[in-house]
Amino acid sequence: MNSGNAPTMKDVAREAGVALGTVSKVINGKPVGEAYRKKVEAAAKKLGYQVNSYARGLKTNKTYCVALVMPSLKNPFFAELTNALSRSLAAHGYRSVLMITNFDSDIEKKCFSLAAQHKIDGIIALTYCPDPGMVESVPVVTIDRHFSSETPCISSDNYEGGKMAASKLISLGCKNLLFFSTKTEVYSEVEKRGLGFQEVCRTEGVAFQTLDLKSGDSEVPFYRFLEQHIRDGVLEFDGIFCNSDRIAVRVQKFLESKGIRIPEDVQMIGYDGIVDFYTCQPVCSTIVQPIARMAETAVQVLLNQTESPSNITLPVYYLPGGTTRD
Repeated sequence: MNSGNAPTMKDVAREAGVALGTVSKVINGKPVGEAYRKKVEAAAKKLGYQVNSYARGLKTNKTYCVALVMPSLKNPFFAELTNALSRSLAAHGYRSVLMITNFDSDIEKKCFSLAAQHKIDGIIALTYCPDPGMVESVPVVTIDRHFSSETPCISSDNYEGGKMAASKLISLGCKNLLFFSTKTEVYSEVEKRGLGFQEVCRTEGVAFQTLDLKSGDSEVPFYRFLEQHIRDGVLEFDGIFCNSDRIAVRVQKFLESKGIRIPEDVQMIGYDGIVDFYTCQPVCSTIVQPIARMAETAVQVLLNQTESPSNITLPVYYLPGGTTRD
């Protein structure tokens, strides 16, 4: 080892028995053979090697820092997505700066402005602001919302997910369907869930109704609607699709409080693929979003490690979770 206190990349290369360039690739998150990567990581751990991010930034004119702009962490989907993004960025040698907007347009604009002022290398955002003030000097990748051909958008196949939910409920014998959703003031890919659901219902000639609420509002209007359609302890609808697992779980609890059995009386499907914190089982039957893959794709696109179209749609799948009779 060198005579100084801190080990260098040369020390790591010597310990691992690889070229200095191989160590550099591993440290900077560039592609390298798995065997070499393990050797370098083991050597770095043994020597206690720490990456000097400041020095590396001066040399490459990068900060190796990416801002994550999220509306909230109270929603399990947002929390899991944030965790997956942070994990993926770390694997590529980048740090994350989390910025929470609480669905406030003014805060969203400030987040984008602050991100640019702090000279970060990019922004990954789940935004609901009509005009968040996109920063031209900083690369931006969005989740679930398409801005322009210059701003890549990553989303799950929401339209196909809505079709899957309707088809599954119909195949399980449901004949009168209900769709609950929350919407924001701007159009996003999420709204395609309802469009896909409605297309299948119309094609199959199955009766359905929809009820939309503004995102962030109380679910009380959903509950009032359900109460109005309960006759002699029986709900007029036998199948419900909610555009998030969060809504599905709350609606389920309300119906059960009214003596409606799930899934014996009413079958329900949510959307997201959220699992219980303790059991790691799905909280309801659901259309699963590939959250880890969405995060990794967003990071790869942001870091220019993959050429891709402006709108990348990833496949979803159905997963039974106790709220359907399958």
